Amino acid sequence: MSSGSYYVPASSRWPILGSLALGALMVGTGIQLVHGNGSIVVLLGAIGVLTVMALWFCDVIKESRHGLYDEQMDRSFRWGMGWFIFSEIMFFAAFFGALFYIRNYAIPWLGGEGAKGVSALLWPDFAAHWPLLNPPGSSIAGPKEVFSPWQLPLVNTLILVSSSITLTIAHESFKLGYRQTCRNWLAGTVILGCFFIFIQGVEYYEAYSHYGITLEAGVFGATFFILTGFHGLHVIIGTIILAVMLLRIYKKHFEPQQHFGFEAACWYWHFVDVVWVGLFIFVYVL
Repeated sequence: MSSGSYYVPASSRWPILGSLALGALMVGTGIQLVHGNGSIVVLLGAIGVLTVMALWFCDVIKESRHGLYDEQMDRSFRWGMGWFIFSEIMFFAAFFGALFYIRNYAIPWLGGEGAKGVSALLWPDFAAHWPLLNPPGSSIAGPKEVFSPWQLPLVNTLILVSSSITLTIAHESFKLGYRQTCRNWLAGTVILGCFFIFIQGVEYYEAYSHYGITLEAGVFGATFFILTGFHGLHVIIGTIILAVMLLRIYKKHFEPQQHFGFEAACWYWHFVDVVWVGLFIFVYVL
C-alpha cells in the first residue's frame, strides 16, 4: 500500500519460494557433482528459480507501471542494485583469490619452494609450473593441453567488449529520446550475448572432447570451469535481462527521465564484461 510519499510493498510469497527453489538447485548441483544422479533436482530447481524470477519481476513491472514508485523507491532500487553488484564482485573475488593462491603459493610449495617447500617430499618428481598438466599423484590425470588465448577466448573477448559499446550507445540514445536507435543497438547487444554463449558452448565441447579439460582434470580443470562456468551463467542471465528490457522498450514502459530498470541492466552487463576481461587475462593469457 502507499503511505504518504513512501511505497510499502504488499506481502509477497516470492522471497520464500525463490529461496526454496534456489536451495533445491544448489542441493541438486551438489548431488550431481558428488554422486552423478542429481540432474532431476537440478532441473526442477532451475525451473523453479526461473519461474519465481519471471513472476516476481512481473509484479515489480506492474507496480512501476501503476505509478506506485517514487523518488524514495528509486533510491532504494539503486542502493539495492549497487549492493548486489558489490556482492557479485566479492563472489568472483573469492574464485580469483583461490586461483592466485594455487598458482603463487600451493604449487610452488609442492615444488619445494618457499617456507612450506617441505611439501615436495610428498611427490619428489613433481614439476611446479602453470598450467598444471601433470598433477602430483597418479590418481588424477591432468588435461592434455590448454586453449590458446588468441583463438576462441579472444573472439569472445572482442564480442563482450563490443557488446558493452553497443549497450552504451543504446542507453545514451534512449536518454536522448531516440527510441528506435536504442532498440536497434540493444537488439545488437542481445545478439552479441547469444554469440558469446554459443562460442563458449563450442569451447566447452572442445575442452571435453579434444583437450581433456574436465572438472576431474586436476586443479586446472576445476578452476577453469568454476570461473568460466559461473561467468557464463551470468552472461546467460544478463542476456535474458537485456532481452526483457528490449521488449519493455518496444512496449514503451520507460521514459528518458525514468528508466532505472534498463539502467540497472546496463550496470549488470558492464560488470559481467569487466569480469570477463579479468578471466581472459588471468585464466587464458597468464
